[in-house]
Amino acid sequence: MDQYLQNLPEPLPAEPLELAAAWLEQAVRENLRPNPNSMVLATADRRGHPSARVVLCKEIRARPGYLTFFSNYESRKGGELAANPRAAAVLHWDRYGRQVRVEGAIVRTSTVESDSYFTSRPWQSRIGAWASRQSTPLASPAALVEAVERTAQRFGAPSPLKNPDSEVALRIPRPAHWGGYQLWADCVELWVEGTARLHDRARWTRSLEPAAEGFTPGTWSATRLQP
Repeated sequence: MDQYLQNLPEPLPAEPLELAAAWLEQAVRENLRPNPNSMVLATADRRGHPSARVVLCKEIRARPGYLTFFSNYESRKGGELAANPRAAAVLHWDRYGRQVRVEGAIVRTSTVESDSYFTSRPWQSRIGAWASRQSTPLASPAALVEAVERTAQRFGAPSPLKNPDSEVALRIPRPAHWGGYQLWADCVELWVEGTARLHDRARWTRSLEPAAEGFTPGTWSATRLQP
């Protein structure tokens, strides 16, 4: 029967996020689709009502074990993460028949890391981060255009809408309402597609103890699951 399966390693690896990071690196390197690092992120409010959206996974740090993404802290997801600092995420690559699921605790990245990533973004995106009050009601599309143009003028930039591909050297600082998050994994599930739905699936769990910076993780415990 093994000839019909794309197996996960046997024995299962001690560090599941090392394999997940290798899968992500391959997807980015081979660039078989736009945004190969796209990731569904699920959050919940204080009442336990869930919501989900697609964000970009900027890094999988296998040790000590977290995923990094960036967002507006005042968005709906930001508000839910402040109220209920846990999340679940899924990365899925059809072409490879692979899926990564991660659940765990959320902390914000350091200001240094958030500043560094914000500076690396295209200037048009940095203007947009200042101009958009993400997730709040919008009077009209024209109102957003006006906010973008007004913000560009504030920073001495050309119109990002009229110059979407231009390279301009600008110093645009990171707004306080925008930055990074770390999703510290206490549960990871890896899935590999198999013939006749005989998928290979395994789950790793561990404890997380709060620490000065993030968490002190326990040792992973692994088990295979029925598909």
